[in-house]
Amino acid sequence: MFMRINKLPVNLPAPKKPDSDGASLVQELLGGQYGEMSLLHNYLFQSFNFRNKQKFRPFYELVSSMAAEELSHTELVSNTINLMLTGTTFPGDPDVTPMKEGKDKRNTQHFIAAGQTAMPVDSMGKAWSGENVFNSGNLVLDFLHNFYREWGARIRKMRIYEMTDHPAAREMIGYLLVRSEVHILAFSKALEIMTGAELNKLLPVPDIDTKKFSATEKYGAEGVHRKLYTYSAQNYTELAKIWKGRHPGDGGRLEVIPGTPEGVAVPDLDETPEAFAPGISHENFREIAMRLMRSSEI
Repeated sequence: MFMRINKLPVNLPAPKKPDSDGASLVQELLGGQYGEMSLLHNYLFQSFNFRNKQKFRPFYELVSSMAAEELSHTELVSNTINLMLTGTTFPGDPDVTPMKEGKDKRNTQHFIAAGQTAMPVDSMGKAWSGENVFNSGNLVLDFLHNFYREWGARIRKMRIYEMTDHPAAREMIGYLLVRSEVHILAFSKALEIMTGAELNKLLPVPDIDTKKFSATEKYGAEGVHRKLYTYSAQNYTELAKIWKGRHPGDGGRLEVIPGTPEGVAVPDLDETPEAFAPGISHENFREIAMRLMRSSEI
């Protein structure tokens, strides 16, 4: 079971200006082939369908905890897209064309279909598909696929970082680049334990230096790249049988952290009356508030 915590893993800066075309690019990190929705569902179905959970407990716990983390990442990317779209249009009478700025944007569906919020699509507007999910049932093959999938996601983050300088996008990508270090290294260590193969001799792995990206600096200083969270108060403690030793980059000790990152408040989006979102007038809100008060007295 999942327990929902109403927080994001990191703070996203409040937008000073929109970047709706940049938001279309960031959609790739949500609904693309290597986006967070794909990572989430890969790990979810691999954990749901895992055979011999007790016999191979540490590996089951690894993919299960990562599924929970990816769920938080989908929410983080979605909120980034929302903040990047904020301020593109303006309130006004329909006849003054208050949403005209959405007409020539890369993804007009953000304005027509979604009320200027994130969608389960990639950067070209193609809907996310379950065909992006890989769950072969073979443990080594699944983990090898996850290893490459994390690398594919990583290079896309790096490219999109270089395509938009919006502060929310940079903050989000900086954090996810550091977290991808953890996932890549974790799958690498798991595969080495499973097979005995030394991946660092076969491949230039983990070649995971992110120092060129300034948005990663504070997370590196905080040691975020050495922490693997259980996303559970009392379960998934056997992760420590895989996530142990020293980080190959800075030599710091790897840590399994019970629970979740401390987290910060989820952004509360302002109403967008020109898009009829949320579509409740002040008068209607007062009526709703009164009904809520009456229902609480029952």
